[in-house]
Amino acid sequence: MQPKAQAGTTQVGRAQAGSAQEGAAQAGAVPAACALERPLGLVVMGVSGSGKTTLTQALAAACLCPVLEGDAFHSPANVAKMQAGHPLTDADRWPWLDRLGAALGAAAERDGMAVAACSALKRSYRERLAAASAAPLCFVLLETDAGELARRMTTRSGHYMPTSLLGSQLATLEPPGADECAVTLDAAQPIDALVAQVDAWLCGRRTRPDASR
Repeated sequence: MQPKAQAGTTQVGRAQAGSAQEGAAQAGAVPAACALERPLGLVVMGVSGSGKTTLTQALAAACLCPVLEGDAFHSPANVAKMQAGHPLTDADRWPWLDRLGAALGAAAERDGMAVAACSALKRSYRERLAAASAAPLCFVLLETDAGELARRMTTRSGHYMPTSLLGSQLATLEPPGADECAVTLDAAQPIDALVAQVDAWLCGRRTRPDASR
């Protein structure tokens, strides 16, 4: 599946983690040397089980930039609520998105680029991240079928998100619009292919006349 590029821009956020320099060779990553003008925040988004953390870590390793795990910015109350099988409300999410957005923006400003994993399911959530940040923000949406997502969620360990919340997440997901800086990729592809496609997309945006809009 080829990436479906979508035009436009959003804005970015700040970060907490150090440079992830290991694993680029393992992922077969091609460094995103042609990325948009710095600072740049890149958010890997999608429902639980789509592979956000894996791709985020591979991209950060390829680009030698900080990586943020969005789940780490949830409050204990949010985590407890999800563990109990209850979907978060927008009121639960706003402070979380504010914290992550501020962290992503700070890291991008400090290091030129930062990558974060965040579900960012609704446009309003992506706009909230933008409002909490001060650098350009682009999104990579990982998509695959519900059966594969459920399989991944049931076979992973150490995560608080129950499979019972997958349906709620899929119902909430609003794919990025044509006016957002975003690309949609098939999450079933190998990680090295995903990293290469993100790199090619960023390079392509730099060469487009409207890429700075």
